[in-house]
Formats: sequence, structure tokens, C-alpha cells
Amino acid sequence: MAEFTLLLGADRGNPMDTFAEATALIQARVGPVRCSSRDHWTEPWGFRDDHLFLNRALLVESDLEPGEVMLRLLQIERELGRERPAKGGYAPRTIDIDVLFVGDRTIQEPGLTVPHPRVHERAFALAPAADIVPGLVHPTLNTTVLALLDRVQAE
Repeated sequence: MAEFTLLLGADRGNPMDTFAEATALIQARVGPVRCSSRDHWTEPWGFRDDHLFLNRALLVESDLEPGEVMLRLLQIERELGRERPAKGGYAPRTIDIDVLFVGDRTIQEPGLTVPHPRVHERAFALAPAADIVPGLVHPTLNTTVLALLDRVQAE
């Protein structure tokens, strides 16, 4: 059984309702949701937009392999209306589900890098994660989630 720290993000539609649907689908298809962070409203990252993003972290337990979890999360995104830009990059979205951490594991496989490769740069991801796993040590940076958040906020 592994603990997955997931990040939900959205700036289109009704993010609160979408997060409720996403959480129910994750619970049914991935594993029990053990806890969730408070909600964090943040500015868009990587592009300009007039809408704020809602971000929430979930701690999920699963017996599934991380690659299978990622496939199921991508399917949930599609079912909830996620459209990816044809050229890649950042854009508004109804839902985004990222795998930030899988316990203290490092994973590098097609379609999945854990820890998330930019988590240490993103307050919008670290703040919700710090609500639920503040003492989790980033396995390659050897720094806790809370310390990473403090560092990003000080910059």
C-alpha cells in the first residue's frame, strides 16, 4: 500500500463541484482518500488569465502501481471535461490532477515522474501539500514539504 499525495487544480466551471466529483471518482477507482487540504485560491502559473485557480491536495492510499494510478487519474480528468492544448503548455482547465509524491519514492517512467519535477518551485502545490504532509521529505532534495514551501514563499 502506497500513499499518493495528489494535487487537484481548476479555474473553469465550478471547481468546488468538480473537486467533489473528482474525489469521489478517485476514492472509487484509485483508493481511499485519507485526508484533504484546505482550499487554496491562487494566481495562474505559467500563463496570464483573469480567473484564480482553486487548489486542493489529497492523500490517497492505493495498492495500484503508480503508472496505473496515473492512467486512472488521466481518465478521470477526461471524464470531468479536461481538454489539453494541442501545442502543450499551460492553459485554463476544468480539472488537473497531479501526482506530487508517492511516499518517499522516486519514479521515472513514461508519463510519470515522481516527485513532480517542479513541485519544489510551486507554492500553489506546496501549500496544499503542507496542509496534509508537512513533514514529508522530498526524496531527492532531502527537505520537508514545509521547508520547501517556506523557501518558495521567501523568494
